[in-house]
Amino acid sequence: MFCSDDPVQLQLPVLETGFPYGELEELLSFLQSDNPTVSPNNSGSEGSNRTLSSPDDRKRRRMMSNRESARRSRWRKKKHLEDTTNELNQLGAENQELKSQLDYVASRFFAVQAENERLRSECASLSARLSDLHWILLAMQNHINPR
Repeated sequence: MFCSDDPVQLQLPVLETGFPYGELEELLSFLQSDNPTVSPNNSGSEGSNRTLSSPDDRKRRRMMSNRESARRSRWRKKKHLEDTTNELNQLGAENQELKSQLDYVASRFFAVQAENERLRSECASLSARLSDLHWILLAMQNHINPR
């Protein structure tokens, strides 16, 4: 069944792993080279050597997998840091713009408040003057037309 001299062709589904295509090819070629084909001329002792080296192969594959996982983890951490830094810069700029708008609105508020106070004072002054004129007019009418 596995006795042919043809190299073993691994046809695994490629899922979205984050591996660049070249690294996937390199990893597959590495795995293919570590899995020698068993020929009919191989003795039982070579089979037992393969069994003895199998934990080493698993250890090496696990080490490669752990290294790749660590590389992806570092990449995600770097990307998260860049994204957070960009968001910080954007929020800082937005905060500065909002502060500027707040300063403008506050200055307009104080200007309108001062104008409002001036107009209230002028209104009170004009009301008092109107009241005085009203009394003068009444006095003049009473003086001209005494009863």
